[in-house]
Amino acid sequence: MTPTAASAALANGTRTRDAHGKPVFSRSTFLVPVLCAFALTLLYLVVRGRSVDVVEANMLRWSTLRHAVIEHIYISVVIAALVLLIAVPLGVLVTRRRTRWMAPFVLALGNLGQSAPSLGLLALFGSYLFIGFWAVVIILTAYTTLSVLRNTIVGLQGIDPSVLDAARGMGMSPARILLGVELPLAVPIIGAGTRTAIVLAVATVPLGSFLGAGGLGATLFGAVRSDRPFAVLVASVMIAVLALLMDWAAGIIQRCLTPRGIR
Repeated sequence: MTPTAASAALANGTRTRDAHGKPVFSRSTFLVPVLCAFALTLLYLVVRGRSVDVVEANMLRWSTLRHAVIEHIYISVVIAALVLLIAVPLGVLVTRRRTRWMAPFVLALGNLGQSAPSLGLLALFGSYLFIGFWAVVIILTAYTTLSVLRNTIVGLQGIDPSVLDAARGMGMSPARILLGVELPLAVPIIGAGTRTAIVLAVATVPLGSFLGAGGLGATLFGAVRSDRPFAVLVASVMIAVLALLMDWAAGIIQRCLTPRGIR
């Protein structure tokens, strides 16, 4: 294949940013944050107009909730970052020709991490190992890695072989093909797995309150223990809204990283 033909094939196969594609932002993009803002405003008005006792008032104090939300976001972001740093390189490793034999073992480890009960692992860490921020991060990283790992493998394996042949015909090195062709084309699928991992992390981080990791779990389970159903409702709604907003933000990042022609 001549360099000119290879360039044409690569351009057609990857549908580069010069091709027409969906924009990063559209009218529907802001539907989720608008609905979340409406839900939080309604929740605020309900809390403000409700008569609560001293215990419930302390749980629903804005400074307390704000600190819990920041902790919750921080823990979830750290988990998502570690999942990407672990799952994407492993996915690349098991899709290379020389190391493809490792795929069953790597997937078995991923399945083991997700099949293990997260609450049981939290209890095990708390009883025999250590507690706190990193205990929760380690457990939930193991729990959420599989979705990104699988999607990375599927995304890389699903690339049209003719696109890779065209890249080789242009004289691109394996590393350049991986970074400049394979990973950009796999971004939509990897991003979908990452968004699933983020939602799982946000939903399970509250369990970390049993190990003193912080987040909205402290408010949620504190309300459960003290029999304050309204505070339970407030914490649950805030966790759900936080999951929606973080999934929305991850979707924006995913679309920004995706070549325009394949959006």
